Amino acid sequence: MSLKERLKKAVASQAEIEASEERADAHRSVGCTPVDQLADRSRASVSGVIRSVTLRPREGVPALEAELYDGSGALDLVWLGRREIGGVTPGRRLKIEGLVCLIDGRKTVFNPRYELRPRPGE
Repeated sequence: MSLKERLKKAVASQAEIEASEERADAHRSVGCTPVDQLADRSRASVSGVIRSVTLRPREGVPALEAELYDGSGALDLVWLGRREIGGVTPGRRLKIEGLVCLIDGRKTVFNPRYELRPRPGE
């Protein structure tokens, strides 16, 4: 590691360090695309950590919403007709697959296929 890289790491904020770790973890997941490279109306696989989970009805139908963060950006996940999903909690790592679309300027995947991944140390 060069002196410049060591200095950069020494003065990095906690958020920058966490983002770097998430990018590295997502990069190790074979076949996954970083959130910042996702195109509208494309199928993709993304790996990251859930930052928040919210129950928010959409047009009178229950909907579980989660924000998945991979270090490059955030992706909204929406499961229509669901009030909860076992294991889908903040801090949990997921690998998801689905069709990416833009909803109000945010990248979103409705009813993604998902795989629960172990937390660090599990």
